[in-house]
Amino acid sequence: MPHLLNRRAWIALAGAGLAPLPLCAAPAASLASTTAAPIALPPLALRERRLPNGLHVVSVPDRASATVSVQVWYRVGGKDDPQGRSGFAHLFEHMMFKSTRHMPNEMFDRLTEDVGGNNNAFTAEDMTAYQSEVPSNHLERILWAEAERLANLNVDQANLDSERAVVQEELRQRVLADPYGRLFNALPMEQFVLHPYRRPVVGSIEDLAAATLDDVTRFHATYYRPDNAVLIVVGDFDPPQFDGWVDKYFGPLKPPAEPIPRVTVKEPQRAADRRVTMHGPNVPLPAVAVLWQGPNAAHADAAAYDIASALLSAGDSSRLNEALVYRAQAAQAVGFASELYADAGMLAAYAIAASKEPLPRLEAALLREISRLATGPIAAAELDKVRTQLLTAALVGRQTPQGKAGAIGKAVLQRGDPRDADRELQRLQAVTAADVQRVLKQMLAGKRVTIHYTQEGGK
Repeated sequence: MPHLLNRRAWIALAGAGLAPLPLCAAPAASLASTTAAPIALPPLALRERRLPNGLHVVSVPDRASATVSVQVWYRVGGKDDPQGRSGFAHLFEHMMFKSTRHMPNEMFDRLTEDVGGNNNAFTAEDMTAYQSEVPSNHLERILWAEAERLANLNVDQANLDSERAVVQEELRQRVLADPYGRLFNALPMEQFVLHPYRRPVVGSIEDLAAATLDDVTRFHATYYRPDNAVLIVVGDFDPPQFDGWVDKYFGPLKPPAEPIPRVTVKEPQRAADRRVTMHGPNVPLPAVAVLWQGPNAAHADAAAYDIASALLSAGDSSRLNEALVYRAQAAQAVGFASELYADAGMLAAYAIAASKEPLPRLEAALLREISRLATGPIAAAELDKVRTQLLTAALVGRQTPQGKAGAIGKAVLQRGDPRDADRELQRLQAVTAADVQRVLKQMLAGKRVTIHYTQEGGK
């Protein structure tokens, strides 16, 4: 499924079970960083190679289970959609499960699901990833299938029409039918001025309808090539045998001679605050969203923003939930997220008003609670609890080949190095209360975009 910053994603963030202690008075000593001993983890046993055709191969032998995860991450995401053709990267996520020269429709599902495995895919701003997990004795055929759909996908009118209809319906359900879908879908457009991150990954009904077969064929040839892909395999396999299979199935693929187009636009610093009023149909309660510019995913402060986000809105006893939903009863839902991408970032807070709460007063309360975290005391236990839960979630996710491969893919595509999957955990452990307050003060000192979202017609 595609990455989509909508109400469901925000509420999932707020209810992720990462519940810090309620806001309360704390002695000055509580500002000290936690004394909990850091978790020492052995690094992933990474094997890296690059084929002559440019394919980047990362593998990790792991005999803990008799399964293997095969993932192919392509360096193409929403930011690479052609002008006037938003949603193309997401459309191709769907197209890649259609027929190829040697595979009929749904054969990829048969190769994975029918042997007790699974497959999935997602599209984000910087990447499109295809993820499968199967019993390890099926590794060779999945490698063949991935090479086959990379080289021989049937990009024809029938497949385009069927998947375009699916994507358009997904957009209707996730954005247009949700009372707050239009608001959250519009956040990137209000945040970014020049960078193509401003186009939502899901695209638009109009842009998808305008796509021609020539457009789609050209997009596939431009981005679906071995020198634009990272093959990640983690699990129960024999390394020399695996290397031989990769050479056999991926080695013969030839990349086009043309260079891969890359986004080089730099988003400018925001020069002034800006206010926006938006309206939507069937909005039961008004909402406010506040946007600040953030760093990219590789920035040294990325972990501090993750901790700050969790302190503010992860779990029922988070700072924003405690203050605005439970105590003041000014909001019926709140959230904060640090959306850090490969080129730039967006820091966003929102609140959906409780009945009859004026939006100006809700906006002030939202900003006040963020400022309170930036300037007031942070209990060592509160910080340690959030950090421990973030680490636990990361470690639990890495108990499976699928989770390890996913962490590697994110590290490669967003931060340029598969070994950064290990360093990410180290950075989380190193974040202090002073780091959290420093990044929030920087954020609050910057210029912001404030959005008020209400029912059409003012009702």
